[in-house]
Amino acid sequence: MMNSILLQAAPNAGYMQLVLLGGMVVVFYFFMIRPQAQKAKKAKKFQEDLQKGDKIVTIAGIHGNVNKVNDDNTIQIEVSPGSFMKIEKSAISMEWSDQLKKAAVTK
Repeated sequence: MMNSILLQAAPNAGYMQLVLLGGMVVVFYFFMIRPQAQKAKKAKKFQEDLQKGDKIVTIAGIHGNVNKVNDDNTIQIEVSPGSFMKIEKSAISMEWSDQLKKAAVTK
């Protein structure tokens, strides 16, 4: 009796598995891959558009103001009055004012 029930469901089971697998791929794309790609694109654009006077935070957590933008993918930041650091543009995490806005929202 059980074999006849399983055999009746077998022809449609293959199509249903393909539909479910396709659905999982779509869900992974829209909820994981696409947002990460958009975030990376936004960060790259921010790094390219840096100007003197921008307040930034590095990936190491160092806060500073952009003092000079060099052509060789480096910038010079002022971390305290008279104290400067030369860092790669790729080491910049976000804008300092964005972090302050996020902190105000969480309070």
